[in-house]
Amino acid sequence: MGATAKSPSAFPGIAFKLLNGGMTDEQFYQFCLLNSELRIERANQYIIIMPPTNSETGNKNFKFNGELYTWNKLHKLGVGFDSSTGFKLPNGSDRSPDAAWIRQDRWDAVPEEMRHRFAPIAPDFVAEIRSEDQDMALLKDKMEEYIDNGCRLGWLIDPKNRKTMVYSENGDIQTIPFESVLSGGDVLKGFELRVSEIF
Repeated sequence: MGATAKSPSAFPGIAFKLLNGGMTDEQFYQFCLLNSELRIERANQYIIIMPPTNSETGNKNFKFNGELYTWNKLHKLGVGFDSSTGFKLPNGSDRSPDAAWIRQDRWDAVPEEMRHRFAPIAPDFVAEIRSEDQDMALLKDKMEEYIDNGCRLGWLIDPKNRKTMVYSENGDIQTIPFESVLSGGDVLKGFELRVSEIF
């Protein structure tokens, strides 16, 4: 597996390629602070400025994050994050999944000062919820990038086709219809979700 470089036209919103080595981590962080109203990612030497989520997708994100929050509050196994959170992955990309979760001991190992920036850690779990206008191939590349960088479980939720692609750390990819139960397995122990009940 492994995410491949895309042309600017493949990205949603605006994308531009960095020249002469691009931005340092500090420059990128300051760039994000100066444009805090935007959702910005950095990958494959591109800065990607994404449009706001449409209202329908935003509602789906809210429902999903509510389910994840409720499970985490009950089990207290880690910490969760919303779609505004940036993570610096080991390959140098800065990504913002629609939902993310990190096991407590791994999060505790992140220095306090780094938690106030884009924490240099790959989440144990990520979810991306596809908007109708999003390119599925691009989202699949993004999910593979998460797994390649240490994510243990990823859910690519596709409301348009009513299915979820489940990415595992061993490279397996399963397609689960919305009517079937998704299981968090060994990563999100005890977390089960029938997507059809919330979407």
